[in-house]
Amino acid sequence: MTLQANSSAADSWPRILIAMAEHLELPRPWRLMLTAGWNLAESLGIPVAGYFAGAALGGRDAGMIAATAVVWLTVFARKGLTRSVPGLLTISALVLTLQTAVVLLTGSVLFFLLQFPLANLGLCVLFARTAPTRKPLVAQLAAEVVALRQPSSHHPGLHRFFQGATWLWAGIFAVSTIGLAAAMALEPAKVFMLLVTVVTFGGLIAGTGASALWFFRVLRRHGLRVRFAVG
Repeated sequence: MTLQANSSAADSWPRILIAMAEHLELPRPWRLMLTAGWNLAESLGIPVAGYFAGAALGGRDAGMIAATAVVWLTVFARKGLTRSVPGLLTISALVLTLQTAVVLLTGSVLFFLLQFPLANLGLCVLFARTAPTRKPLVAQLAAEVVALRQPSSHHPGLHRFFQGATWLWAGIFAVSTIGLAAAMALEPAKVFMLLVTVVTFGGLIAGTGASALWFFRVLRRHGLRVRFAVG
């Protein structure tokens, strides 16, 4: 009986260790808010502040130049200090550069409006390019923006989710591009700018909600769980 009990206990240990390893980890709530807030501030807050400062001094074009300049300064500072540049910051720098180039090279209202569908097209290409790779962009953003830590061993189910979610976001930006291009051709400028706001926030809310629901379904299907880091 003792040998059988010992054997059963020995067999159960690998399963226990595997179960302990099969989880995802988030930082504690206050650190999670700090990490996400810092990423959003440097990729969105700093460029917006740069735009308003530049626009107050020299108008729209100066604002676009200032926003692009400060976001690239942030990129170089990140690279020099940490040897890495977060994906969200890279996206912000590339999109702002594209928008600023369109605004400065054309100078017309029509091409100023064109920056919005072009920005969505650029995001579509960026997400689609990484979706079939070993490092889909959604996985990278999850690791950087909310500091999500995956199981130490490669998990095919999670990897497929991150690839699928990256394709989802590529599709959202593709639909946004088509919708904004059509609106630019059919609607006056004021209505178009309102639609830009609606489409942008609507796409973000829909994509985030769909990704979150999909993520939790994947966790349940594979017996994974998310827990807060200790310490």
